[in-house]
Amino acid sequence: MIRKATFKDIDGILSVTTACARDMVAKTIYQWNEHYPNAAAFEKDIQRNELYVLTQEETIIGSIVISTLMDAEYQPISWLTPNANNLYIHRLSVHPDYQGNGYAQHLMEFAETYGKDNDFASIRLDTFSQNPRNQKFYELRNYKRLGSIYFPKQSEHPFYCYEYVL
Repeated sequence: MIRKATFKDIDGILSVTTACARDMVAKTIYQWNEHYPNAAAFEKDIQRNELYVLTQEETIIGSIVISTLMDAEYQPISWLTPNANNLYIHRLSVHPDYQGNGYAQHLMEFAETYGKDNDFASIRLDTFSQNPRNQKFYELRNYKRLGSIYFPKQSEHPFYCYEYVL
């Protein structure tokens, strides 16, 4: 079940993202670290009503942020649609114990349906250049890679920006 997150969910969400970070590091993918994602980011997401959790028998196994705010780092990208009516996906996660079962697909379908139902022009996101699994995941969902941005506190490597026109 996918539902809006509450402040009581933050520990469960951090448990999932910490497990994801450890799993990525074990695969030499240094996308998330001890600084990101963090509780403060999730608290802001909840305050903006943009954070959703995926639960199985009341246990949080994944999360997704569906935002209308465009990060400043996204400004230089030549997007497919005007910067007016877009959604932005952040911090998509599924606990490693549950990966490979279609849960990330389910979260993205939820976001895409939300975008269509609310007449958004597109969905935009970024994913780490050193994470080919994520790149393939979005490309198979027909997201178009458009350019690169950098988050120096996370990595010296770029993050690729993608857009899906609804």
